[in-house]
Amino acid sequence: MLMPRSQSTHRAGWSRVGLLALTLLAGVAPARAGNVVVPGTTDFPESMTATADGTLFFSSMAGGRIFRAAPGAATASEWIKPGTNGLNAVLGVLTDEKTNTLFACSPDMTGLGVVIPTGDKVGALKLFDLHTGAPKGNIPLPPSVLLKQTSLCNDIAIGPDGSAYVTDSLAGHVLRLKPGGSAFEVWAHDARWDVAGPQLDGIAVLPDGNVYANIFEGDGLYRINVNPDGSAGTITKLHTSRPLYHSDGLRAYGKNQLLMVEGETRGYLDLITIDGDNAKVEILKNGFEGPVSLAQVGHMVYVLDVPLKYLFDPEKKKQKPPPFTAFAVELP
Repeated sequence: MLMPRSQSTHRAGWSRVGLLALTLLAGVAPARAGNVVVPGTTDFPESMTATADGTLFFSSMAGGRIFRAAPGAATASEWIKPGTNGLNAVLGVLTDEKTNTLFACSPDMTGLGVVIPTGDKVGALKLFDLHTGAPKGNIPLPPSVLLKQTSLCNDIAIGPDGSAYVTDSLAGHVLRLKPGGSAFEVWAHDARWDVAGPQLDGIAVLPDGNVYANIFEGDGLYRINVNPDGSAGTITKLHTSRPLYHSDGLRAYGKNQLLMVEGETRGYLDLITIDGDNAKVEILKNGFEGPVSLAQVGHMVYVLDVPLKYLFDPEKKKQKPPPFTAFAVELP
């Protein structure tokens, strides 16, 4: 047992202990230290999420698995194997500690050249136990009869009542899965989302209870008002302070703010402040090569930088991609 060298040192030690205790009581996780790498060159993680203790989870678009990094670890490792619970390509992932659930969007991307031999051929939202990784559910996405396109489960957000909202990018739908439900309903749709290519992408719910979604191919940040009965209300395209480009990875931050990344040629981490129908967009950090997602841990945000051009661009596919890295950025 170490003894304090002096009374002042003793008091300083107890001050540090007291500060840590107050931090934990306040529900603020101690900051993780350093960046985190997803190993290999072929998985192309497309999304990430976190729990309050700093555990990070990563999807694998091209490998059909889920990675996990323990608090403080500099490298993630495989946690859920390909094919588990019918996993196909894995896009959005989201933790829900209230229900001990990890949600994972798992579409069939064979048409885009991403082939997972052990995966289901029907796009679905997969549910896993957050601690053990054991399968908890498998909710297929409804087919898009309107546009005659297959579904593409992209990202997930959880509402105040525990409903899971999912963006179906190809169908232009926001789907809802009620707590304990076994099937999706088409909850929201807007004609402005009926265009070729992937549209609806990131999704988040702010404390006002409304749902926010961004657009990948094009410029757009939308608010979907939630009526008292839980149905979708007015859909408003917010007036952003500047145009958005390849928006992705939307997450709630504080009372009226969102964190978001913009990919490819911009490579931004943005802070968005909502004021009525206006949205002020500020760059917190730039210089990323291809940011696709983010996750907040305490006063840090981890930006997942995975340039997907190395997976889909015929010329870039011949080259080795840079390390798949979640970069640690301190929040204001």
